[in-house]
Amino acid sequence: MAFFKYSLIRGVLFIAFFLAGYYLLSLSYLSAALIAALCAFVISFFLLRGQRDKATAVIADRFAPNAVTTQSASALADADAEDALVDANPEIWVDADRHTREPHIQSES
Repeated sequence: MAFFKYSLIRGVLFIAFFLAGYYLLSLSYLSAALIAALCAFVISFFLLRGQRDKATAVIADRFAPNAVTTQSASALADADAEDALVDANPEIWVDADRHTREPHIQSES
């Protein structure tokens, strides 16, 4: 929730500065967007430190090595089966990014 709140505040700041630049100062879209992004960054950097720290803590907790997984039960079962295959047959190399379905057998050199 902290990440969402921080992102929402920054988005509102950007929109407010963009609209002010575009309508009040009659800037072009690009100029108003660049100035709005810069102003929103500066304001959020100096004034929203507490919210930024909370949002950072949420992300750090989420991507920590001991974080709870959000994978489905079938994906976890697939990973367990793949791990068991590799453990039982060390000569088989599994590369999930390959587009072919043929296993690659490592040479013993």
